[in-house]
Amino acid sequence: MSPEEFRAAAHQVVDWMADYLRDVREYPVLANPEPGALIDRLPAHGPETGEPMAAILDDFQKLIVPGLTHWNHPRFFAFFSITASGPGILGEMLSSVLNVQHMLWKASPAATELEQVTLGWLREWLKLPPEYFGLIHDTASTASMHAILAARELAAPEARISGEHPPLILYKSEHAHNSIDKGAVVVGVGAANIRHIATDSDFRMRPEALEASIEQDLAAGKKPFCVVATMGTTAMTSADPLEAILRIAGKHGLWVHVDAAYGGPAALLEELRPMFNGIEQADSMVLNPHKWLFTPFDLSILYTRRPEILRRSLALSEVPAYLRVAQHERALNYSEYTLPLGRRFRSLKLWFVLRYYGREGIVRVLREHVRLAQSLAGWIREDRRFELSAPVVFSLVCFRYKGSDQENRALFEQINASGEAFLSSTELNGKFVLRWAIGNMGTTEQDVRETWEMIRSFV
Repeated sequence: MSPEEFRAAAHQVVDWMADYLRDVREYPVLANPEPGALIDRLPAHGPETGEPMAAILDDFQKLIVPGLTHWNHPRFFAFFSITASGPGILGEMLSSVLNVQHMLWKASPAATELEQVTLGWLREWLKLPPEYFGLIHDTASTASMHAILAARELAAPEARISGEHPPLILYKSEHAHNSIDKGAVVVGVGAANIRHIATDSDFRMRPEALEASIEQDLAAGKKPFCVVATMGTTAMTSADPLEAILRIAGKHGLWVHVDAAYGGPAALLEELRPMFNGIEQADSMVLNPHKWLFTPFDLSILYTRRPEILRRSLALSEVPAYLRVAQHERALNYSEYTLPLGRRFRSLKLWFVLRYYGREGIVRVLREHVRLAQSLAGWIREDRRFELSAPVVFSLVCFRYKGSDQENRALFEQINASGEAFLSSTELNGKFVLRWAIGNMGTTEQDVRETWEMIRSFV
């Protein structure tokens, strides 16, 4: 593609992007095609000769876009509502153009150092200690797996060499994300050695149940090695009692990993910061800017105060010649701390977001999302036909119609079939529950109010 052709096509693409961001409300939030519809409309075999970009872009608009669920829509309230903000999108575009890979400092010095600086800014805003070492992954699943690997290295360093270790036990809330289980399985802990600790009436890990489980495993000759505390569980965004968990883990010498993939940005808010008290004692934590920090997917941050343990967990007896570089105290090689060798220039889009909005701008948006969630919770309480199903800790509201699961499932389907909004669901205390996440920068009180009135009209 010549520079001239690229320029013309790029202008066309950017114009479409700007129009999309402006007009996104005109799209139905949830796509509702028949399964296989796009497969049937596209050729079964790839083209033998190249096609003009105009035809490709035309098919993108006519065939692809109608089958998409629009995550960037202000009334996308499912899963975790997210935003690919303008500055983040621009950063992503430039990252694609540059196409740099920075597994080593020398491979792209500015990319490596921008990651250090950007994660340092965010660390300071979150009031994390300066010794917290940060690195970027794709998702929290990958980041948490690395944390569990480091925890294993601390507890049983022989496992890295021999592949053998005593029965290592990991503890997590019964509502913690299943990526923790997957990560533990991947590093060889074994599914049978994962303890799902009971929770209280607010869906938070019960410290006394954690203590009892650890004592029971110790008595059985097993080796507890890691506790995962969650700040914003996926189903209902509960926040585990961090200080109590840290005390228990400290007593037994266990690694503490904090899964703050969703809830972590709330630490920027003074009124919510107390629930993060003690986090500076945690060994690692994960936070996803692609969830609640307005950064295009994907970007997940792992912070740890034990970077050398993480580095050692991935150390090999011999480094391949193509990765041997002259060492310098300021030349960080991130590939020494991660399983993947290749590293995208993800920090660029986060740097754009942090600079464009600043800490104050980000705090203002986060605080508004929390306010909208509390307003919605208040409206639900006022309608005797509905009930809240969990405390509203951050900006997620779990609720249900005071009827049967069948009636709630029907209501859920009716909401999403409307095309006006998209909610997700979960199950709490054995009941089907509607899950309403607020987190898109474009979501207004009018969006929340009109969606609520629509729901009320359906019952």
